[in-house]
Amino acid sequence: MSKVTWRGGALIAPVPPAMITCGTMEASNIITVAWTGILATVPPKTYISVRPRRHSYSIIKEQGEFVINLTTEALTHAADFCGMYTGAKIDKFTACNLTKEDVPGFSCPMIAEAPLSLACRVTEVVPMGSHDMFIADVVSVHVDETLLDADGRLCLERAGLAAFAHGEYFALGRSLGKFGFSAVKKKKHRRQSDPAANKPQATVDPTTDAVDNKHPADGLPTPVTADTHTAPTPSERPPRSDRKPRRPKKDKPAAGRSKDTAKKKKPKRT
Repeated sequence: MSKVTWRGGALIAPVPPAMITCGTMEASNIITVAWTGILATVPPKTYISVRPRRHSYSIIKEQGEFVINLTTEALTHAADFCGMYTGAKIDKFTACNLTKEDVPGFSCPMIAEAPLSLACRVTEVVPMGSHDMFIADVVSVHVDETLLDADGRLCLERAGLAAFAHGEYFALGRSLGKFGFSAVKKKKHRRQSDPAANKPQATVDPTTDAVDNKHPADGLPTPVTADTHTAPTPSERPPRSDRKPRRPKKDKPAAGRSKDTAKKKKPKRT
């Protein structure tokens, strides 16, 4: 596969079109951010990158907190709207018909319609160029109860989350596998053979003529009887050097003579 080389650019895809809430319950705002992700698992740390000229930038920097609300297919229109219009002139909760919900221990609200919300507290602001990165601790996670199974396990595949890639919104498709599926060893299916073929056959020791046979059920030797004894085959017979020597052949009588005359001659009469 041949590739064309371009200069460096922000082309990581897909990314989550997250809806970030900030402010207070009375004066709140929503900003859509695609530059977000996880920085560490323990302790759970995340980030969002915001341009300093955005209306939400000063609110987050002064308040030191925000909430990441995941976007679903149903919330895609609202997410796009909140990324296009400024909260300095419009109430985005009202314009998008979204519900504010209180977050314990935080001043800013979360979006009730979002399936999952992460309440974050800022620990550091890092200037990165066009954007400033707000590094934050994930203090609490709020999950829609419909995403939990009977055992309380999170089934995020039910949420119908949306993704953003190169200027377009996409719905997540079918599952391709769970984490670690490539390391799972495939089960080997043993070939079932004919039980009769695995049954040990009787063999004869050429030196003792003893039958060597194992009973397949209990492993005990089978007694040698007249019915079980078999004569050795030509290939199992001992070599000639181990056999008894043959008797020498007797001389045959001369032609025309009987067997008795060949032994002794009768005297002639005078």
